Amino acid sequence: MERPPKKARVDSKRRPAAAADKKSPKPKPAPAVRGKGTEKTIKIDGKAALPSQSQALAKSKQKGKGKARAEDTPSVPPRSFKIVTGSYEKLLYGLGGTIAADSESSHGYTVSLTATFIFPAHVSCIKAVAASPGGGKWLATGSADEIIKVWDLRRRKEVGGLMHHEGSITHLTFPTRSHLLSASDDGTLALFRARDWAVLRVLKGHRGRVNALAVHPSSKVALSVGHDATLRMWDLMRGKGCASTKLGKEGERVVWSTGGGVFAVQAGKGVDVYDTKMRLLHAITAGSRLHDVAFTRHPRTGADLLLAGGEDGRVVVYALSPPAAPADDDEAEEQETPAPRIIAHLTGHANRVKAIDVLAVSLPPSSKAKSATTMLICTASSDGHVRVFDLADLPAEENEGEKTEVGACADYDSGGTRLTCVAFAEGDVDAEAEAGVKRRRSEEVSDDEGDEEEWGGVGEVENEDEDEAEVEGEEDDATDEED
Repeated sequence: MERPPKKARVDSKRRPAAAADKKSPKPKPAPAVRGKGTEKTIKIDGKAALPSQSQALAKSKQKGKGKARAEDTPSVPPRSFKIVTGSYEKLLYGLGGTIAADSESSHGYTVSLTATFIFPAHVSCIKAVAASPGGGKWLATGSADEIIKVWDLRRRKEVGGLMHHEGSITHLTFPTRSHLLSASDDGTLALFRARDWAVLRVLKGHRGRVNALAVHPSSKVALSVGHDATLRMWDLMRGKGCASTKLGKEGERVVWSTGGGVFAVQAGKGVDVYDTKMRLLHAITAGSRLHDVAFTRHPRTGADLLLAGGEDGRVVVYALSPPAAPADDDEAEEQETPAPRIIAHLTGHANRVKAIDVLAVSLPPSSKAKSATTMLICTASSDGHVRVFDLADLPAEENEGEKTEVGACADYDSGGTRLTCVAFAEGDVDAEAEAGVKRRRSEEVSDDEGDEEEWGGVGEVENEDEDEAEVEGEEDDATDEED
C-alpha cells in the first residue's frame, strides 16, 4: 500500500486537520534516489546553463495534466499593509501601515506606521519571515532553533510549529496561498501544504547549507543557491530538480525579476544578473558588502529596477537596460558585461540594511497624485529601524550622471533591536473592491483544493523512478529521502 505524504511534526494545542483527503489517493513521497534517467547540466557555448523557462513550464503542464489554473482576475492593490520583521533578540514585530490623503503633502498622501504586536516568537534568532499572498492570511517565521512557526496573521494567533528541518531555517516563501517553501542549513528545501501543513516534497541536491531561494512569478519553478556554490532549478509542480550549474562562488541571495525574464544572484559585494539562458546581462560590484537584493518596477515608467541593500546603510537603485539580442560567439567574447546605472539611493539607516521587500499599493484620490498606484520599499536594519520608501519620489526620466537621494516616507524605531528579516503583507482593500475580493477569496478556496493535488507531484508520481535523476558529476551524494 502506498504511503501518504510525510507530515512535519506540528507542535500546537490546536492541531491542523488530517493530512490527506479521504477521496484522494495516498501516494508515497518521491525518494531522491538514482533513476534510469539523467538530470543533466545543460551547456551553452561550453558554459553550464539552466533549461529555458518554456521547457520547465512545459514539463510542469504535462505532469499536471493541464489542471493548473491561471489567476486571470486582476488583483486590487491594497490601501493598507502590514509589515512583519524578526530580530536577533528573538522578538517578532508587527506593524500596520496606512495611506491617507493629505493635501499638504507633495504627493497628496502620507504613509504612517503603527505597532500592532511585539513578542518573543522563538527561542533563538529569527532568520526568515514570509507572508502568504492574496490577503496575507498566513505568516511563517523561521529560526536558528530549527522550527518553522505558522501564524494566522488576521487573527494574530499561532497555528503551530513545523519541526521538519534538522538545521537553522534560512529562507521562507509562499509560492501560492496554499503552499509554503522553506530552505535550511541541512541542505534541503521542503514544500508544505497550507491546508494541513503536510510535507509534500523534500528537495535534495545541495551539498551543505541552502542560503536562499526564489520562486518564479509563474509559481511553477524555483531557484536556490547555497554553500556549495551552485545554482539549482526546481520544478515545483513535479517536486524535483530540473538542472544545476556551478557559479564559482557562494550565492547568498537569488531573486527573479517581476516579469520572470531575468534573475539576479548576490554574493559578497557583487550581483550578477542573468537571463533564463544563463547569459550574464549585468555585473555589479558595490562599494560595501551586500545583504539583500530585490527587483521592482518604476511606478510611472514601468522600467525594471534592481535594489541592493548593504553594509553602508543605503539601498542603491539600479536601472536595468533591456536584454540585448544574442550575439555571435566571436562578438560575445569581445563584449564587456555592462554595469547598470545608479539612479537613486534610499537613505536614512545608520547601520547595515539586512532585508528588503516590495509591495504595490493603491493611492487615495488626489489631484496631486500622478498615478493610481505606487511601489513601496520596506527595509529592516541592524540599527533597529524599519523604513518605508515611496518610489514615486524617483525621477520619471533618467538623467545621465544624476543620482537622487530618497528619504523614508515612514519610519518605526524598535529601540535598538537588531533586525534580521522583513516581509510585507497586504492589508485591506478599499470598500469599492471589497465585494470583488470576497468573491475571489471564495473562488481561491476551491481553486486551492484542486491545486494541492498537482503541487509537488502528489497524485502524479507514476514512473517516478524513470524521471528522478542526479545532477551530472554528483552521483555520490545521492541519498534516500526516507530513511
